[in-house]
Amino acid sequence: MTIDVSFLPTLAAAFLLAFARIGTMVMLLPGLGELSVPLRVRLTVALVLTAVLLPLHRSAYVLDLRSFGPVLLTLGQELLVGAVLGLVARLTISALQVAGSVVAQQMGLGFVTAVDPTQGQQGMIVGSFLSILGITLIFATDLHHLVIAALNDSYTLFKPGEIPVIGDVASLFSRTVTSAFRIGVQLAAPFLVFGLLFNLGLGVLSRLMPQMQVFFVGMPLSILVGFLILLLVVGAMMMTFFDYVEGVLRELAPHS
Repeated sequence: MTIDVSFLPTLAAAFLLAFARIGTMVMLLPGLGELSVPLRVRLTVALVLTAVLLPLHRSAYVLDLRSFGPVLLTLGQELLVGAVLGLVARLTISALQVAGSVVAQQMGLGFVTAVDPTQGQQGMIVGSFLSILGITLIFATDLHHLVIAALNDSYTLFKPGEIPVIGDVASLFSRTVTSAFRIGVQLAAPFLVFGLLFNLGLGVLSRLMPQMQVFFVGMPLSILVGFLILLLVVGAMMMTFFDYVEGVLRELAPHS
C-alpha cells in the first residue's frame, strides 16, 4: 500500500496564507490584539481559527508552488485583507476614545491621564474606562462571534488572489472614521450640554461675586456633578455604542 503525500506542500502553503489573513486580523482586533494579552494566546487563537476556517475555503487557494512570485503576491494580498478587517474593527473602539476625551474635558479631568491598555499609550482616564467597558460588553454579549463570521464572509468579499479595490477600501475607512467620530460626539452630548451650562453659570457667578474664587469652587463641583451624570447615562451610552459596533460588524459579515 502506498500513501500519497504530494498534497502536503500545497496544503501547508494554503494554511500559511490563510493564517496570514486571520492572524493579521486577530493581532489588530480590540480585546484580543491588545499588548496586555500574551503573544502565545493571540497566536493560539489565530491558529485555531485558521484550522477551523481553512477546510471551508481550501478550494479558494489555487497555488502553483513551482514559482514563488504568485505565492508571495497572494501572501501580500492576504496580509492586506487581514489588516483591513482588523483596522476597521479597531477603529470602532476609537469612538469611545473620542467620547472619553470630550467627557474628561467637560468634567475638568482633561489633565488626568493613565496608561490605556487598549491603546498601549497614555490616554485620558475616562476614555480608558469607557474603552475597557466597551470591550467587556462586546465579549459579554457574544458580539465577538460576528468577528468569526466576518472572517468567513471575507472569503466571499475578498477572494484569495484578488487585489482589493483600493477605492472601496478607502471609502470603508473614511466611513468608519467618520461614523466613529460622530458616535463619540453623540455619546458625549449630555456632557457637552452640562459643560456649557455649568461654565455659563460660573461666568455669571464670577460677575456677581468678583471676590469669590470661582475656580476653587467650580472644579470640585464640576467633577462631582460630572460623575453623577456619568453614573446616570453610562448604560445608555454603552447601548448606543453596542448598536454601532453591531452595525459595523454586520457590514463586515453581510452573509451571516
